Parts: sequence; structure tokens; C-alpha cells
Amino acid sequence: MECIATEDKSKTEQSVQYFIMTGSTTENGIKWEVRANGRDFHQSCRRRSVLCIRWGRYADNVVRSYKYTPLTFFPLNLYEQFQRAANLFFLLIVILQCVPVIATIPWYTTMLPLLIVLFVRGCKDLATDVGRRRSDAQINRRPCDILTPEGFKTVKWKDVCVGDILRVHKDQVIPADLLLLCSTEPYSLCYVETADIDGETNLKFRQALTVTHTELNGDSTEQNLAAFDAIVRCEEPNGNLHSFRGEFHWKGERHLLGTDHLLLRGTVLRNTDYAYGLTIYTGSDSKILQNCGRLKLKKTHVEILLNKTVLVILLFMLTTALLLAIGAGIFEYRISPNYDVVSIVQRDSSPAYQGFLTFWGYIILLSPSMPMSLYITFEVIHMVHCLLIGWDVEMYWEDTNCPAHARTTTLNEELGQVGHLLSDKTGTLTQNRLLFRQCFIAGHIYGDISQKSKPLDLSWNRFSCGGLKFSDQRLVDKLRGRGSLECQEFFTALALCHTVMSEWKDGLPHYQAASPDEEALVCAARELGWVFLSRTRDTLTISEMGLTRNYQLLALLDFTSKRRRMSVLVRSPGGQLKLYSKGADIVILERLQKDWPLQESTDRALELFAQSCLRTLCVAVRPVPEALWTEWSRALNLAGTATGNQETLLEEIYDQMEKDLMLLGVTAIEDRLQEGVPETIASLRRAGVKVWVLTGDKTETAVNVGYACKLMDPDTTLIQGEELRQLLESPSSNVDVKSKEPEVWITDKKAVMSKAALVISGPELAELTKSSEWGAKFVALSGQCQSVLCCRVTPAQKAEVVEMVRKHSASITMAIGDGANDVNMIKTAHIGVGLCGVEGSQAVLNADFALAQFSFLRKLLLVHGHWSYYRISILLRYFLYKTTAFALVHTWYSFYNGFSAQPMYESWYISLFTTTYTSLPIQCTGIFEQDISARSCLCWPEIYSIGQKKQLFNPSVLASTLLYSFYSSIIFFFVPMGILQYSALDFQTLAITIETSVLFATTLEVILCTKYWTKWNVAAVIFSLAAFFLSTLALHSTRLFTASPKDYFFLGASQNAYSTPEVWLTIFVTTCVAVLPSITTRALGVVLANPNKHKIHSSANEPVELQSWFQRGTVQRRSSYAVSQGKGFGKLITTGVGLPSAAPRQDGRVTAESLKNESPQGLHIEMNSAGVSC
Repeated sequence: MECIATEDKSKTEQSVQYFIMTGSTTENGIKWEVRANGRDFHQSCRRRSVLCIRWGRYADNVVRSYKYTPLTFFPLNLYEQFQRAANLFFLLIVILQCVPVIATIPWYTTMLPLLIVLFVRGCKDLATDVGRRRSDAQINRRPCDILTPEGFKTVKWKDVCVGDILRVHKDQVIPADLLLLCSTEPYSLCYVETADIDGETNLKFRQALTVTHTELNGDSTEQNLAAFDAIVRCEEPNGNLHSFRGEFHWKGERHLLGTDHLLLRGTVLRNTDYAYGLTIYTGSDSKILQNCGRLKLKKTHVEILLNKTVLVILLFMLTTALLLAIGAGIFEYRISPNYDVVSIVQRDSSPAYQGFLTFWGYIILLSPSMPMSLYITFEVIHMVHCLLIGWDVEMYWEDTNCPAHARTTTLNEELGQVGHLLSDKTGTLTQNRLLFRQCFIAGHIYGDISQKSKPLDLSWNRFSCGGLKFSDQRLVDKLRGRGSLECQEFFTALALCHTVMSEWKDGLPHYQAASPDEEALVCAARELGWVFLSRTRDTLTISEMGLTRNYQLLALLDFTSKRRRMSVLVRSPGGQLKLYSKGADIVILERLQKDWPLQESTDRALELFAQSCLRTLCVAVRPVPEALWTEWSRALNLAGTATGNQETLLEEIYDQMEKDLMLLGVTAIEDRLQEGVPETIASLRRAGVKVWVLTGDKTETAVNVGYACKLMDPDTTLIQGEELRQLLESPSSNVDVKSKEPEVWITDKKAVMSKAALVISGPELAELTKSSEWGAKFVALSGQCQSVLCCRVTPAQKAEVVEMVRKHSASITMAIGDGANDVNMIKTAHIGVGLCGVEGSQAVLNADFALAQFSFLRKLLLVHGHWSYYRISILLRYFLYKTTAFALVHTWYSFYNGFSAQPMYESWYISLFTTTYTSLPIQCTGIFEQDISARSCLCWPEIYSIGQKKQLFNPSVLASTLLYSFYSSIIFFFVPMGILQYSALDFQTLAITIETSVLFATTLEVILCTKYWTKWNVAAVIFSLAAFFLSTLALHSTRLFTASPKDYFFLGASQNAYSTPEVWLTIFVTTCVAVLPSITTRALGVVLANPNKHKIHSSANEPVELQSWFQRGTVQRRSSYAVSQGKGFGKLITTGVGLPSAAPRQDGRVTAESLKNESPQGLHIEMNSAGVSC
């Protein structure tokens, strides 16, 4: 042991000295100075601003999330709206219309629609900003206690200044970022809830410096605080919630500050009567507000294609105007001299000048082909779709009062096009409510996981709170009879090795844990007699079968994603030093002593737990000599005072401590699937969605969950390891596996086998992401398989997998998760979905959509996603058809007016066509339309492929839409012109006929597009037609003509036209011929459609009911779960910080009988039922 101690000493001291020499100095980045009780100094340096000019250093504590003031709303909102190219384009058109020499139609024909669009958007922005202002006022008026020369005084949050000392009460929200000075708890601890910051509901604790706890606490705390004159130097305000560096200077001494000393604004003080803090950052400088940056705006593929189409229309419009302008110049040069008057305005102009003016005139006339109101309609429809998602009671989870929520209004139609779903496992597919079911101790397996097992009688335990699902009386007898030292040591480790916080209610201990895993283990130890009672910074108190024992806590080595384990070093009441460790199996097993006993039986026990779908965790211990602890303590103290690379240094020291362990046993915890998960995944597979599971757990875990949740069929071939490598290394890009045999046959894609799943681990994935060629092959190969299972992946690797899929496939990716470790992949995917889970709401805060259960994804995609894609596609295609067909009529009229840029329509008709006459029917269709019912969407998931294949909105469909509008515009002009040109009717009657025909045809097109009629659709159609006829009659009245003959020159034109039967016949013929292609196409679609399509529309489908509880059935392959937990309390207990992770095991088939027959090292199965089921 002395040799070991000497070796550890040399390695540890070398690493400490190296990192201290190479670490950064404390002066780096520490430029923020705070003087305690220095309000006058900080007020003199307060940050101020006038317009765009800012000066000063310290922000006030006023929250200003609103954008506008009464003075800035009008100019700022207009500036923002004219950042949109469409609005800027039409403003240019209005300016052109104000130039008399080129104005072909009055300026108000464009100005009125533009004002309507600006007004609607402005009202929406104003309503949103008023809501922000009210929310800000509520926050700024909250009360808090601030120290003044007269004592503590209650003021509003907005009056808090940097340097003020605040008193925070129990259950009060902390108003600014505070340095904890002292509290009413022992050692000046205080407990805070950070749910509003990171979504985690478990309590965390912070601790004041020893010097402030000693000097400021006591009977005269208020007087001590009033005389407090320390200076804090720390880093500039930043948004890093998990990092804080600073120095505390007082009475000639310097102390280092870290995250564990900081109380963040927005956290809530819990289980602590009072806490006193020095204000470090206020208002916009606080960390939570530093994180309130703008979310990255995601654009859908539909919107991107729409913008390209609008650009094509713009180029077409410019080209058409240029050609017509050239025609005007030629007409002026060759034909105009033969007539006395062609254009009074440009009578004496040159052909080139005439062409130049005509070009701008046609730009004005053709501008309606640009869908001005489309973008505002687009936004309104998206907002309504988001409301419909939130109002869906079938996606409401009553247990947590959590409805579905769309946190973005731009991705609705993308929900109907998802090709790849990348999902976390723990807490997403499973409930993340963990139950201690089995354990392995000293060669014995304890516990019965059968459904018929009887609960234990724990009436002898006065600390029992119930809820234990463990069933094996033999273990209880051994613990109560003190007949097994191994069992006692095992549960002692469970009661001591954790970062759980205890809280007493009704005489019983209740626990706040950083993860469900830790809570399950500590609760299980409590129920079986090893009760964790309380902790301080230096002690742990437990009850061992009624005997209270105090352990001195010397060191706590917390979880990190890299370490995958945690340890505690304690001194027992008898004086022995022991290091207890628990962690992932591959991490703990490789740190055991050489030739440790029970090696084979432990491996088989782990595999047996794997077959039972249980999460596994290894527990170990190491006796520590005093001399070795002395060296460790010195190294830890040096590392604790280092300011550079501190965490790296501590990890190296921990690595030296956690060696030569002795295995105590293995825990096995059950995590059940969420209800409806198998049905949901089965439906998504039928819909053509490729489901990938990305998890930090072991390979067997992912494979087992894949079978249990119907991600894979029982006869699915698993492609992994060497098989997968051979496929990726193959020179052929079109490869597939044809058999389950080890030999891999490279074939063409035509011979694809769909009964296969890819399984890849984290280390293999690291190689894969480095090679673009391998990544492309892997994604291509995954398209031929049922599913993909990525095991042992880190949060960063999850994001890399999503990025790889996005890069090498054209499909829409969706990522879904429930924990902070899923945030990266959620933000990387096209669509991110966060589940409101046990691990907090960090995923929800970074997601585009929030759900309470994974099963709700079925309706979100198959129903709301499909409907949104269908509605948006119909809406956009109709807008392009309507505006283009409407504007092109001017082009055909040009051939009859000498290319003089004269309008075909009346001025007011141009102004009201898109905003009043044709807007409401298509909006109602965009909101309420259903091509098929929700029941049919769920019963026939194959329909979802319409969106995946982009069948309703793609370049060919848009080209056909524009071609159809081109055809309609020809019919709108030439049919009335051909019928009425030899009649006695005048130009105004022709204009009225064409206007009515255009309105009837576009309205009839909406009627043909609408399959699901509501009272709102009917009312919209009636309103549009009524508005047209009433406004037309009014605009052609004598009164308006008398008031302004220049603007209302169609005197009595509508009355004369509508009283002529010939006009109505022309309108009827024009309308029918214009929509004939649409009617023909739809009729042929019905006649030639697949019979299954008729079945979908005609069958009376029953609603699809999800199973209320999923019972696991026995399948061929089983595996286990590995530990998964969030950030613990360890950094605050000592100096460690981190996250636990998963542990890999190889897939295999082990039975209880085989363990009985092959136990050379003393493995015994002690279960009431030997059946293993999942």
C-alpha cells in the first residue's frame, strides 16, 4: 500500500504543478468591480442612453423586453416592416404611381392594399408589445428587501442597484444575481429551485464563503451587513449560467469565487428562512437576461421554394414589361406617325423615351402578380394552426396539466414532411420513473420481476414511505439478521454515495435528487433499512437498521459525462477511511483490482438484467490508508485554489483515487415504456418515417427497447460491428445485407432487405462523422433498413448525427428529447420537439414544439402535420394562380391599345381584388380544410408520404400552377373580347364582364379546392360575392361620379352591364372555360385513383385508441439500461461538477437456467420466479 501511495503522490503532485503553472491568471477577464454598500458609486456609473447613444457601466434592474414606446412605435414598426422585400417593392410601386408621366392607374390602387397589410401586421406587433410591457411591469413592481442606512426597507425590483445588499425570504424569487453572504441555515447554506432557468425541479444548494458566514452571521447580522465594505472583482456580464469566476477582497484577504456562491436572478429560495446577498449583476446584465437572445429563425422548405417562385415571377414580370416597352417603342416608331393622336401625354416624345416610360407603366400594371397580401396571410394561417395544435384535447396530458404547445409559428407545414425522426430513449420513449427491482451481491441475485410477486412487509421500518417494488424476503432477512456483511456494505454504499438532499415531512425523509436514478437507489436503501437522514458540508448521517451513524465526508467526486461515475470518500464512526464508487459497468469494472472474484458471474448477472430490460449500475469500495488520504487532500486543496484548468486537474486527481476498487454489487432498475409508444412508432414506420434512437445507454439497451416498442420486428437482422464496417468500406455505393449470417454479401439496391436495423456505438460513430464518404454511405444504407440505433453517444454526437442526416439526405429531420443532453440535437434538426419530462424543461425551452408524451407525436405529425402541409400548399398555389392570372390580363389587352400601358380593370377593382373580394374564402380553406378526416389520417398513415414526397408543392406543381394561370388569363380576356367585340357594348361593359368573370373563376377555384365545408367557408364565399356586387354598384353611382369624376368614371357601367343577358352569358362561358382544366384534372383524379384512396374517403373508420398501458412481452433479444442522470449537487458539496452517463454491454442471450448451470464462481439465482420477461 505504501508503494501505491508513493506512486499516487508523485503523479498527483506533478499534475497539480503542471496545471497551476500553465493555468491562466486570476486577472484574465476579471474587470467587473462591485463595492458593497456602494450605491452612490454605482449610481454615478449607471448605464444611460438617449436614442442610439449609450454611456455608463452598470445597468439598472428594470426589465425592458418591449420594443416600442409611444414615440418610436410608428417609425420603428414601419422600418421593420419595410425590411420585407415585398413591402419595399410595393412602396416603390406607390412612388412610381405618384409620377404623373408614368402613372397608369391611381396611386391608391396599390396604397390601399399596402396600408391594409401594414395595418394588420402593425396591430399584431402592437398587441404583442403591449403584452410584453404588461409582463415587464408585473416583474418590475415585485417587492424585495434592500439594506439602507435605516435598516432593511421594502422596495420594488426596479429600484435595486449593483452593490446593494438584499434580504431574500423563503419562497421568494431572487431579483438580481447575488453573491451569497450568509443565511439562516447552518454553514450559510441555502436551497434554490432553478426551474425557471434550466427547467430542473430538483433543489440545488449554494453556500457562502466561510469568512462571510463567520463574520456576518449572528445576533447583529443587520449591523454587520451595514458595516460590510468588501470589494468583489469578477468577470464581465455574460450568459454562461454554469460558470462564474471572481475574487472577494475584504480585510486584506483574497478569496476565490465560483458558481456555488452565486444566486441567480429568477431562481426561488426554498427551505431557507432568509438569505443575504450582495448584488453583482442587475437587469440586462444578469445571466438569465443575457441568455434571452433571439432564437434562430427556421425557414421551411415550402417557404424557401415559395421565395424562389416569387423571384421567378418578379423576373418574369420585369421581362414582360421590358418586351411590352420594346413593343411600345416600335409602335411609336412605325405605327404612331400614321395617326394624329395616339397618346396625348407622350405625343411628341421619341420612341426610346416612350418605351422607357411604358416600361415603368407596365411594372405598375403587372405588380399585382406579386402576392402582396400572401405573406401576412401566411403568418395568420400559421398562427391559427399553432392555436389548433394547442387546443387539441387529445394532445393534453391531464396528469401534469400540460397541453401541446407550438413555440414557433413558422414550421407547421414542415410537420407534414418529416422523413427522419431522431429520438432520445430515456424519458422520451420511457417514463423515466424508476423502480428498484433487482440487485446482485456477492454472487447472488435478489429480486423478482414477475407481475405476480408479492410486496414486502416493511412495517418494521419506521422510516418506510412505501412505493418499493422490490420483492425478495431473503435479502430482507439477511439485512435484518446481520448475516451478510457484503449486503450491509452494499446498502451502506447506496446510502452514502450520492448527492441527494433530504427534506423531512410528517416525520419521514423525502429526497430531492439530481436524477430519477439516484432517487430510486436512495429510496430503495431507505425502504430496506439503510436510511439517509441528512447531510452537511462535512458530514453524512444515516440510519442502519435503526442505528444512527455519522460519517465524515472528506471528498465527493461527482458525475461528469466523461467520468461516467461518482464517488465519496468518508470516514466511518470507527475511523476507517473508505472510498465508495458507483457508475456505468464498463467504467467500474475496468477499475477493479486485478483478478477480482466473481468476474464471470458478474458478467452473466449483468446480461440477465439486460434481458429483463433493467438499468444497471455497479457499486464498489476501496479502503484508503491515512497516508494516501493525506496526499490526496493536499492535491485536492492545490487544485481547488487553481484558477486555470481546474476541472481538468480535478478529473486527473479523481482518476488516481478511483483505482483498485472491490466490487460490492450491481443494482437493477426498471424504467417502463410510456403508454402508446409502440403504437406510435408502428404508425410512423407505416407512414415512411425513419426512426433513429440516439441514446447514451449501452447497445443491449437500445436493441431491447427497439424490440419492445416495435421499432424492430422479432426477425430483424442487426447490422453492427464488423458487418457494418465491411459495408461502409465497400467500394460500391449501393450496398445491402442479404442474410443474417456473418458473411456479408454486397448486392445492388434492387435486392434490398427491409428487415434490417443498423446498430452503431459512440466510438464507431466518432469515426463515421470524420469521413464524409462513410457518412453518406451510412445514411444511404439506413434508408434501406427499418431503423437505426446509436448507442453510447454523447450530447455532442447526437447533434453530429442529426447534422449528418441533414447533410446526406433531402428529408426533413425531427429531433425529440426531454433532457438538457438533448438540446443540441433539438436545435440542430429542422424541427425540434421537447417533452415535458422528469428531467426538467430545458429541452422544451429550446424546442419548436412541446408535448407531454411521445405518443402525442402520432397525431402531431399524421394529423396536424398532414393537414398543415395540405392547407398551406393549397393556399400558396391558389395565391400564385389568382394574382398571376389577374395581372396577365393587362398583357393581352396591350395588343389592343398600342402597348400604351392602359389598365383593363377599373382602378378600385384592382385595389380591392386581393384584399376584399378573394381573401376570405381562401383564408377559411387554409384554416379549416381537411382532405381526409383525423381518423383516416391515423388509420392510414401511408397518406403521410404525400408530404414526404412533396407531391403538393414542388417545382413541377408550381410550374403547372403558373401555366394554368397563364391559360386562365388568356381565357379571361379573349373569350369576352371575342364574344363582345362586334356588339354595341362599350369598353366599360367589357371591363365589367372581365372583372366579374375573373372573380367568379377564382372563387369557383376555391370551391373546387375545398373538401371540408364549414359555416365559415360558406359565409366567406357569400361575403366575397356580396361585397363585390355591392361595392361595384356603389362605386358606379351618380353621387360618387359627381364628387370626383376623375376617380369614379364608370358611371352606371355595372347597372348597364348586369341588365344585359349577353353579358351574363359571356361571364358564364368565360368562367366555365377558365376552370375547365381544373375540373377535368380533378375528375380524372377521381376516376383513375387507386381503389384504396376511395376506401379512405368512404370508410367509416373507428377512432384509433392507444393502449392505456403497455405490457412488455417476451422477445428474442433483451438488454439493459445504463445510468442516466442530470447534474448533481456535488460541485457544491465539494468542488466536482458533472453528469453521469451510460455504460455499454454487448448484446447476448442469457437465461436464468444457464446462470444456474454455469456458475463456477458462486453465482446463485435467488428469485421467486425464474421467468424473464420484458
